[in-house]
Amino acid sequence: MTSSLSISVTVSANKALDAEPPIASYVKSMLIGGGPVNAGVRRPEWRAPKIMAKKAQKNTTRKGLGLSGNSMDTPPKVESNPLNRSLSAAKAAKQDEFYTQYVDIQKEVEAYLEYDPNTFRKKIVYCNCDDPFESNFFKYFAANFNKLGLKKLICTSYDGSPIAGQMTLFPEHTEGNGKRQKPKAIAVIVDYVTDENNDGAADIEDVKLFLKRNKANRIALKGNDQYPGGDFRSSQCVDFLKQADIVITNPPFSLFREYVAQLIEHKKKVLIIGNQNAITYNDVFPLIKADKLWMGVTIHSGDREFRVPDHYPLNAAGSRVDENGVKYIRVKGVRWYTNLDHGRRHQKLPLMTMADNIKFSKHKEVHGTGYERYCNFDALEVPFTDAIPSDFDGIMGVPITFLDRYDPDQFEIIANGDDRDEMEALGVPPLGPEYVGNAGRRKVGVPSTKKAAYKRILIRHLKPTKGKKK
Repeated sequence: MTSSLSISVTVSANKALDAEPPIASYVKSMLIGGGPVNAGVRRPEWRAPKIMAKKAQKNTTRKGLGLSGNSMDTPPKVESNPLNRSLSAAKAAKQDEFYTQYVDIQKEVEAYLEYDPNTFRKKIVYCNCDDPFESNFFKYFAANFNKLGLKKLICTSYDGSPIAGQMTLFPEHTEGNGKRQKPKAIAVIVDYVTDENNDGAADIEDVKLFLKRNKANRIALKGNDQYPGGDFRSSQCVDFLKQADIVITNPPFSLFREYVAQLIEHKKKVLIIGNQNAITYNDVFPLIKADKLWMGVTIHSGDREFRVPDHYPLNAAGSRVDENGVKYIRVKGVRWYTNLDHGRRHQKLPLMTMADNIKFSKHKEVHGTGYERYCNFDALEVPFTDAIPSDFDGIMGVPITFLDRYDPDQFEIIANGDDRDEMEALGVPPLGPEYVGNAGRRKVGVPSTKKAAYKRILIRHLKPTKGKKK
């Protein structure tokens, strides 16, 4: 990051529209998510039939566009802590605007430069949910325009953003507003960064000065009866999208599926932040399965702090208000989604054999106990990614966090355990009445708990080590 960057640490980032739970966005700060089975136990006699040709053809079509008409079993409600309750309430009330910290953007972007220093060189970067000088996405790319070798940076905000305009720089923000306080939508275009103020450094202060001096690089965005100004679906924003090489932002929560589908339709490179549960969305998972979308580099566990608007209710345990009255909450399960290549996705996951896991695993569910098979599908339940047996050559059900370590040269993704149609195509029968809350659903069932395994991805080794057969 440019060392001479001079901008207030209390400047906020903007968030576009409303959003899908619980995907996180921008923060307003410069410094600134049966019994055990082992080798001696017979597996069930039930076998999964081959996937029907008709279903396979349907899934191939879905994978191409990421636009699925599939229905999806509703997952069990998980409201076990105040944070989950807060995020669920946010979804219902459309209070789902979270603002990403500068440092999280910086760490993620620079991880791609380590793998390929030319990732962004001569590229047009489009931040289409971000108010100029309020968004940390814009601040980072404007400050590092020359370092990254960008060709152009385009940034758009939306009409009436609750956080945009607190550093209003241009008349386009308020022109014709009358008594209305909220800013209007605006686009700014940066195609070079030079030392405008002659202080010896080209930084974000020079970007501000450049945009003030060049009205042609500031465009007021107009809405219509269908979309407000700056909405990513509006004709003006779609025109900007067509110009872009890479889209980098935090998309609207409640429109996440539609947002991703638009990017795939236009064949764009993406780097967007979201919640890990979006992995199982039936419009997102086919892209992951087809190796058209994968997890980013830097966020794999824990939580992240995000700023929220002043009107946002602080009900989560991880919330706080700083000395300036700025509100923050901590959000768990945050992930980056991308189709930019990086080194982590080519690192083979080190694993133990099934026998060694049973002897030495740190997880009590596996150590000395072994593995269970599902009651209604011939596959192994693996409750932890690091407990995947290296020598098992059958299908395994793993948590969605497996994708943080997924190497497409090591594993094959078979199906989304939350997708009813994929489960039916695999031959998974509905769970029986003893699976209270999931009876009749096509989910994989764990015999010992009489519960459906929560958010499982079905996988298998491409080249299992010699040892345990399915």
